[in-house]
Amino acid sequence: MNLLPDSDIVTLLSGATLAVKLVLLFLACMSLWSWTIIFYKFLSIGVARRKVAQGYDAFVDAHDLTSGLKALGGRDASPLARVGALAVKEFRLLERAEVNRERKRMLAKDTLRRVLKQGISKEMRSLTRNLPFLATCANAAPFIGLFGTVWGIMHSFHSIGQQQSAALATVAPGISEALVATAIGLLVAIPATIFYNYFLGKLNEVESGMVDFAGAFLNRAEREIAWAEKAKAKN
Repeated sequence: MNLLPDSDIVTLLSGATLAVKLVLLFLACMSLWSWTIIFYKFLSIGVARRKVAQGYDAFVDAHDLTSGLKALGGRDASPLARVGALAVKEFRLLERAEVNRERKRMLAKDTLRRVLKQGISKEMRSLTRNLPFLATCANAAPFIGLFGTVWGIMHSFHSIGQQQSAALATVAPGISEALVATAIGLLVAIPATIFYNYFLGKLNEVESGMVDFAGAFLNRAEREIAWAEKAKAKN
């Protein structure tokens, strides 16, 4: 299917004004970077989503908190492993703090909840990094293309004034430039919009999985923390 039956797209672009060429070059750079982000996020978010689902199942199926954390693997294995490691580190600091056991027991739940929330926020910031650029492309690319369109139409009217002719052959090149700029602006914006919304949906699944893990972690910590149970028994 030939979209431009009466002209060559390369010839058309080579004859465009400098302003339109700069607009097209800028849109091409935006498209290249946005597709780089799309492919990278498609892989990284997909891996994170799979590891969170697998890690949550392994943690829930484990017999106790310690074996559940081991089932998550190392810090590089899963986002849940990194969130769990932060909670364990904070818990150890609280355990060594010079406060009485009753005070520790009262602080443990709130402290762990805050640390787990911070860990989830940190993981989500990492996963959402560079996504705002897709949103920027989705919103700005059509307007940048529209700028090329307006400039092409201005060039057409200028040609009419110079040649004192409103013939189609006089105005057609400028109008073609305008249409190409608009089309490329939409070609940048449409995939950026589709994949931005797609990634937001997948990130919601990842965040929900990590929140579920945090709840399961807190429940197990409350049941299995030895010194907390002793403090309860003491009361």
